[in-house]
Amino acid sequence: MSGELVLVTGGAGFLGTHCILRLLADGYRVRTTVRAPSREQQVREMLRRGGAEPGERVEFVAADLMSEAGWADAVAGCTYVLHVASPFPVTQPRDENELIRPAREGTLRVLKAARDAVVKRLVLTSSFAAIGYGHPERDTPFDETSWTNLDGPGVTPYVKSKTLAERAAWDFIEREGGGLELSVINPVGILGPALGKDLSSSVELLRNLLVGAVPAAPRTWYGVVDVRDVADLHVRAMTSPAAKGERFIATGGDFLSVIDMARMLRAEMGNAARRTPTRVMPDWLVRVLGLFMPAARATVPELGKKKDATSEKAQRLLGWTARTPREAIVASANSLIELGVVNAD
Repeated sequence: MSGELVLVTGGAGFLGTHCILRLLADGYRVRTTVRAPSREQQVREMLRRGGAEPGERVEFVAADLMSEAGWADAVAGCTYVLHVASPFPVTQPRDENELIRPAREGTLRVLKAARDAVVKRLVLTSSFAAIGYGHPERDTPFDETSWTNLDGPGVTPYVKSKTLAERAAWDFIEREGGGLELSVINPVGILGPALGKDLSSSVELLRNLLVGAVPAAPRTWYGVVDVRDVADLHVRAMTSPAAKGERFIATGGDFLSVIDMARMLRAEMGNAARRTPTRVMPDWLVRVLGLFMPAARATVPELGKKKDATSEKAQRLLGWTARTPREAIVASANSLIELGVVNAD
């Protein structure tokens, strides 16, 4: 309903900013959390780049996932909460708890605050990481009935953090959620138009392809979904009666190999994509690099393991549709050129 107040955690993030844009377009008032008040101006500039004039319809509260301070003020008077904030590093930390603790404890902290403030529904941004890892290779797409096997191969600290945080959220709702409703969104890799130079991990990986930081492509596959469509799914899940107590995979289509992404960039972006890889890296070389490089080490268990996922549930229950992976990839690349992060010449 127009004019209702919605809290978006992590408003300075890639998805958080796009969620705010979508809510403003739909007539909501928005409160958002940032870790430091100094980031307010940055968020306002990104919103303007996205086509909105936030004015007084967006307010800011300083709050950190690892502290109780600020959360009661953040949720006060809100009808809904979109809990988007969660750490997602480009490289994996030495101590997995650097990711697990903020993800799990932060999620529980926001859930408790929302319950105590009598928020109607909280939509949690989880990840396909909580669904499709630690499993043997399979021919059928993953759906929302699947959970990542934390004891399986290739479960990185990030994958573990998203799985444990989502599990904790469902357990909280069942045991002590009171009247608070929960819906969960499980997106694959999120691309689409970046609004600032502080890039998300997924967009940073695309930038690396464009600038030649990836000399050859490992034999791995990833899902792609446009950030604007993920924001749309959050808002649909926020209000639809059919979304109560449900999780929804967000993917724009079939998973792509890294070399497929590079070929798309070369076909669509011309000279700006001239540094993208043109060959596939041998598996043995990826394994050798994995002995010395954490990023390559996380890739090794996924080598040659083609996977896929379906968004049929979101389409059927919520009427959701998504742009194609190609559209999301091209939108990301164009935004990086517009921001001056990638040279088009």
